[in-house]
Amino acid sequence: MSKKPRVLIVGAAGQVGVELQRSFADFGEITAVDRPDFDLGDERQTRDLVARANPEILLNAAAYTAVDRAESEPQIAMAINAQAPRILAEEAKLRNAIFVHYSTDYVFDGEKKGPWTEQDLPNPQNIYGVSKLAGERAIAEVGGKCLTFRTSWVYGPHGANFLLTMLRLAKQRDQLSIVDDQYGAPTTSIELADATRTIVEGALAGNYGASENWAGLYHMTCGGTTSWCGFAQAIFARAGGLLDGKVPTVTPIASKDYPVPAKRPSNSVLSNDRLNERFGLRLAAWEPALDAVIHALSAAGKK
Repeated sequence: MSKKPRVLIVGAAGQVGVELQRSFADFGEITAVDRPDFDLGDERQTRDLVARANPEILLNAAAYTAVDRAESEPQIAMAINAQAPRILAEEAKLRNAIFVHYSTDYVFDGEKKGPWTEQDLPNPQNIYGVSKLAGERAIAEVGGKCLTFRTSWVYGPHGANFLLTMLRLAKQRDQLSIVDDQYGAPTTSIELADATRTIVEGALAGNYGASENWAGLYHMTCGGTTSWCGFAQAIFARAGGLLDGKVPTVTPIASKDYPVPAKRPSNSVLSNDRLNERFGLRLAAWEPALDAVIHALSAAGKK
């Protein structure tokens, strides 16, 4: 292997993809692609892309994430979230490359009382969750040096996410009603990317032994728990400088009072114990991770 491994980042323009480019910038020879470079739903284009890049590390940050729209576009969701990951995993295995993929808490139904583990039985309640679970299973069937990281409530300084939506709405409204009976761990794209870098680097260095010892499915979220309402309140408590002091009043509401096409799990809290046991790694708690994103936005002058 060369001193600078070849790294292919798919979905490079998304919130996780942008941070992966940052985190891996000094690590290897980066090829970063997104639409309109190629169509991830086209098998030939996808295989040709991987063949040209010939990566030693393939990071898939691409996904169909429009949870509600997926209810009316199941075929597109399946193509991007299930079929494409299978193709990427096959191409990675063909080259003996490390393949990293990200999945979601929405593979679970939310009915468990405690944190979900990797051994818990998935039972997705919406098309998005169904498509992401199909992607997980397709990757597992392919095998090879694959790492699937289930995460939750992803946000960051780039892309489209809850944090940036809250900051936008705060400039438009004096009051916001936010769901307060769904619980999870807000997880930053910064933490995800940096943890991915740490694990991939360790795997390449042989720190975890043979791939059969470390490949597989892991939960990867920031620590702690809150509700969407609690997350919004924490955002506004920290983001006054970004809003010129204009902070809206936040009213907690029940999920039934905010009907949407796709059902969400009430409990999205994932246990990260397996990640810690295998790699000796835990992501930051969600509050300091939020501070880091607010700081990044402030430093970038995003208003």
